[in-house]
Amino acid sequence: MAHHSVKSGYVELADRLNRFPQGAPPSKLLYKILEMLYTEKEAKLVSLLPIKPFSIEKAARVWEMTPGAAQKILDMLCRRAILMDITENGRRVFCLPPPMAGFFEFSLMRIRNDIDQKVLSELFYQYLNVEDDFIKALFVEGETKLGRVFVQEPALSKNNRLHILDYERASEVIRTASAIGISICYCRHKMSHVGRDCDAPKEICMTFNVAASSLIQHGFARPVGVSECLALLETAYDYHLVQFGDNVREGVNFICNCCGCCCEAMIAARKFAIFHPVHTTNFIPQIQKDACTGCGKCAEQCPVEAVVMVSANDPRHPKKKKARLNENICLGCGVCKRVCPAGCIRLRSRKQRVITPLNTAHRVVLMAVERGKLQHLIIDNQISKHHRAMATVLGVILKLPPIKQAMACRQMQSIYLNTLVQQLNL
Repeated sequence: MAHHSVKSGYVELADRLNRFPQGAPPSKLLYKILEMLYTEKEAKLVSLLPIKPFSIEKAARVWEMTPGAAQKILDMLCRRAILMDITENGRRVFCLPPPMAGFFEFSLMRIRNDIDQKVLSELFYQYLNVEDDFIKALFVEGETKLGRVFVQEPALSKNNRLHILDYERASEVIRTASAIGISICYCRHKMSHVGRDCDAPKEICMTFNVAASSLIQHGFARPVGVSECLALLETAYDYHLVQFGDNVREGVNFICNCCGCCCEAMIAARKFAIFHPVHTTNFIPQIQKDACTGCGKCAEQCPVEAVVMVSANDPRHPKKKKARLNENICLGCGVCKRVCPAGCIRLRSRKQRVITPLNTAHRVVLMAVERGKLQHLIIDNQISKHHRAMATVLGVILKLPPIKQAMACRQMQSIYLNTLVQQLNL
């Protein structure tokens, strides 16, 4: 197996990353990526860190060193955007971001000379775009997805505007953010190194709130105000880019402006369309067939190929085409409406509203439950053999049918475990 020839620190870090709800399936390519971003010593240290946010003192205890020594290491990792540091109630805390959306993107969100970004991009391309285990784990597994699409607000009618909620507006995320950072688009930067990028603007990746504060502090994003960020949103609209962002209602940390050719989310949305890999907007296009001229601009610009051109079945014009929408894979972004010169496309509300998690903690717990990884959030001390054993046992029990869960709880005589299982089965 691949890890037999890989240094143990990277194997342990890969195992640690795979405890995130999204997962990072081990492979030779993943180990090569980690070797470019971490020394083996750093990999071993990071593999011991909790999934939940932690303090300097917590890291010092886990690493068995003084707080001063731990802080030096934590600061160095933050400067490379491997860790993120935030301030909560006047106290500095740290967290290891998942690979995506996280330190994979951060490694290419600015031009840097400490790593070979071309080699790293080629590894990312092979791991994400050729091998697909990681993308499947990220976008396909579970009902709760990492990201959601924002409708393009200029496509909304007056009636639509009465039905859209504030958290569904990219402009409202921008206006209410505590901090805004702009960086290079990871996806198009990666594709530029493998000769596959498009002409869409690259310096247009948006981060907000706590994520933006950390990235700005360490030079991975430049701070901008609301007006400049709104102007960049208009630029994204002009290039027909899709706004794909954090799947939460409160504290949105990122909005990517995605093209259909380079961006991971759009590629996944096409490749795994039947699994609905990203959450759609609450709108769906409606094409007025009689008014469609068959120009094909909507099909050309749709990032997920939800619009196709078919025969108009006009015996007087046998070559005439008209647009047809596949509602099962449509994102509801509104790009097609905006590019239609005949004005024959309008947006209507979906029959069933898309449910968006309240915040990051809510989303992470939902994803963990659906992916069978809740035990890693509840019991998160990898130093203790007892805690590792409990996490393993809990993981097995949570996968059992309700009757067997009850039997296992009685045998373990655990009030805590029994209460947890009861709550999960409500």
